[in-house]
Amino acid sequence: MKRIRILIADDHGIVRKGLRLQLQQNNGFEVVGEATDGREAVRMAEELVPDIIIMDIAMPNLNGIQATSQVIKKNPQVGVIILSMHSDETYLTRTLAAGAKGFLLKESADKDLDNAVRSVAQGKPFFSPAIANTLLEDYMRQLQQRGLEDTYDLLTDREKEILQLLAEGKPNKEIAGMLYLSINTVETHRTRLMQKLDLHNSAEIVLYAVRKRIIS
Repeated sequence: MKRIRILIADDHGIVRKGLRLQLQQNNGFEVVGEATDGREAVRMAEELVPDIIIMDIAMPNLNGIQATSQVIKKNPQVGVIILSMHSDETYLTRTLAAGAKGFLLKESADKDLDNAVRSVAQGKPFFSPAIANTLLEDYMRQLQQRGLEDTYDLLTDREKEILQLLAEGKPNKEIAGMLYLSINTVETHRTRLMQKLDLHNSAEIVLYAVRKRIIS
């Protein structure tokens, strides 16, 4: 079985050591390198071509969000999992917009790390459960304040189906093939559901789906 190749990027040696020790306990994982800042992470990602990068958000020389953006531009296949101390929605939106597929809180990394690596390696997004809870609570509060009904119910069954596939990171062409639709039809559904939900880009689609527990 092919092992999942992982690059660790964090400026704290003790954190890198802890992550490496935990990852090496899984026979399906192989730690191929360690970077101490964002620039080194970008360079090593190009040299080593890992499957997964575990990227600290706050690093010197180049932060984790900018490093993620540069890595993904050069190799969109790399699955980046962001490590952060904060479950702030602003961070989340920025990391998703940069192309990250996972977001792990440092406080729960020991519990969630293996699942995060496996999920992202399979092309699925992963978020620490605490983040999904925070987002859901914030979202429900916003709905109550505005006195709105649940916007999800405004979608047709087909739009709900396409929303989930988009949130899972599937491109329009793949969705069209799965649902036996033309690419134009998928794009029309995508435009309509984004208008109904007041979403403006792929990152917001993923965030919405996490809030609504459509993806975990």
